[in-house]
Amino acid sequence: MHMRTAFLASALLLPAATSVQAATQPDAALLAAVHSPARTPKMVARDPARHPAEELAFFGLRPSSSVVEIWPGGGYWTEILAPYLAASGHYTVALPSGSDEEKDAARFRQHFVDKPGFGAMQLSEMGPGHMTIAPPGSADFVLTFRNVHNWMAGGFADQAFAAFYAALKPGGVLGVEEHRGLDTVKQDPKAESGYVRQDYTIALAKKAGFELAGSSELDANPRDTKNYPQGVWTLPPSFAMGAVDHAKYAAIGEGDNFILKFRKPAR
Repeated sequence: MHMRTAFLASALLLPAATSVQAATQPDAALLAAVHSPARTPKMVARDPARHPAEELAFFGLRPSSSVVEIWPGGGYWTEILAPYLAASGHYTVALPSGSDEEKDAARFRQHFVDKPGFGAMQLSEMGPGHMTIAPPGSADFVLTFRNVHNWMAGGFADQAFAAFYAALKPGGVLGVEEHRGLDTVKQDPKAESGYVRQDYTIALAKKAGFELAGSSELDANPRDTKNYPQGVWTLPPSFAMGAVDHAKYAAIGEGDNFILKFRKPAR
């Protein structure tokens, strides 16, 4: 299906209370970063499900932006953001803090710090007791991808969104991608399945002071029924059930995800 047709069709799945924004065209530098031969093949293989160029363009990034990425995981977005911002932007990665996250943070440092072409990446931390992700009012964008459920599980989602608000300049943008929970099911405050209701996430952001600026259905997946033995991790790329029903879950694809764009009021 043509990308624009798919985007418009998937927008019908969005709750009526949320506005849908049309996609912005990616700039040449962003397309170059996404299509770079230096990217890891297993990351590139996920592009059809994640639409990196279109999603970052939706948030409004420019090569000169000051960006803070929160909890980068395996570095899917780092491989794009670091070279994209290397020449004229500013890129900070807030790694997870705490003993349970030390291995992930150490792995990220090993693979991505001082990597050629990645520019002067700055590192900070975010977790209980470490909520200053960047100097106050310094960032144009704070971005996080499929992490809200982690902060809910840890009991510090409110503090995380407050930290994002503090780091952003007035008028700055918070971009959030997350596994979409069913709006007919009460939200588990610990999000043990990995799914978070879209309206719940919007409420978290508004509580911190943000205004909802738009949403995108680029990563919607209507095949995702959200009722699996190991939650969203049953689906690719995790395949938490191993060989059990592997073909079935592969056919479903990655989880249904919402994309939300929030703005810190200019005044």
